[in-house]
Amino acid sequence: MKIHDLIGVGFGPSNISLAITLQEKSTTNNPIDAYFIEKKSSFSWHPNMLLDQTHMQISFLKDLASLRNPQSKFTFVNYLHEKNRLSDFINLKTFYPSRHEFNDYLSWAAQKFDNNCAYGEEVFEVLPQKQGEEVTHLLVRSKDANGKISERLTRNLIVAVGGAVKIPENFSHLKNDPRVFHSHQYLQEIEQQNSAKDIAIIGAGQSAAELFVNLHGRATSPRVDMIMRSNTLRPSDSSPFVNEIFNVDFTDYIYNRPSSEQKTLIKEFWQTNYSSPDLEIVENIFDIFYQQKVVGNDYHSLLRSHEVTSAEANENGITLTLTDLDSGQTKQKYYDAVILATGYSRQKLNTEMLAPISQYLGNFSTDRHYQVNSDNNFKPGIFLQGESEGTHGLSETLLSVIAVRSEEIYQRLIAKNLLNQQKESMTAESC
Repeated sequence: MKIHDLIGVGFGPSNISLAITLQEKSTTNNPIDAYFIEKKSSFSWHPNMLLDQTHMQISFLKDLASLRNPQSKFTFVNYLHEKNRLSDFINLKTFYPSRHEFNDYLSWAAQKFDNNCAYGEEVFEVLPQKQGEEVTHLLVRSKDANGKISERLTRNLIVAVGGAVKIPENFSHLKNDPRVFHSHQYLQEIEQQNSAKDIAIIGAGQSAAELFVNLHGRATSPRVDMIMRSNTLRPSDSSPFVNEIFNVDFTDYIYNRPSSEQKTLIKEFWQTNYSSPDLEIVENIFDIFYQQKVVGNDYHSLLRSHEVTSAEANENGITLTLTDLDSGQTKQKYYDAVILATGYSRQKLNTEMLAPISQYLGNFSTDRHYQVNSDNNFKPGIFLQGESEGTHGLSETLLSVIAVRSEEIYQRLIAKNLLNQQKESMTAESC
């Protein structure tokens, strides 16, 4: 069986950036054999949140390659050049392309690796392959939608599967009710709710704000309640000094702090990334409510300092029990649909596919170069992308450092002699 230098699980922006780095580091005489496995049937990047008039919250210069190699053919600027839109984009006078355009850029880059990626397969198990007492290789097992199993051998594994949707416990029993859905399903599911007249959005972050504005502008004109535990919509702080926490060198700074200081820093800057919409959209929502006052109606509502304490469904709709956190009083409100703009969770310890090798990986802690610390008898490199926010900073789950992170992973592979491109084969009992 052929042995890959590395296999990447997931083919989103992080692993696309890594694929670019490895391609640019490869030589004709010493190629790097990287292969990726993606459970989606084709590349897509938050497809159900590609709303009209929405823009990136991050500069286009923090693309897949620029911070690592500004001369790369995979930069956003080169994408614009190839699409014959560079001059027009310059005339926009912005660092923040539309979300539609950045999705197209990512798709453009991903398509160049179609021969190096298996789409429509989900990795469900990673098995150790041993020679004596040493684990020398990994057997990666995946299956497609028809249940067909594929097996591939690798020297290294790069896991970049993104976050799992976060569903509040009060809504867990309604996960199969089409009238209750997470924001990541919005465009797909809202079309099934065209008759909905009363809609609740749970959350106070960027996604919640964008959905509120989108629903306000829809032809069906539903009435929308935005329900949040916080007392107000607090805009993100994108001022220059605060934004330095997303700089590449800040990763070194926070990684080298004691654990207690790391937690303090994460807490201090938490709202630069979480539960904080852009100021522009906050101002837009304020204007919507102001215009309601002008005409004397209260069509939409902003339910601040409110918490959902229970949710019940029947054939007529969804009833939420809401507690006013200021007064302690409760009330019930009826909705035709409820959208959970409640974010994502990233818990690397619950990755079931790594269970067969977990005995070698301790508590799944990663070093500065994103490699999971392992036993001496475990030779493959296991790398996690987007899973080390607590030790590497808030940029870990964002686009900010992916280009440089890819370079750091590559350098670790070289330094640890984990890339052995000599042609070899291996027979595994489980193959």
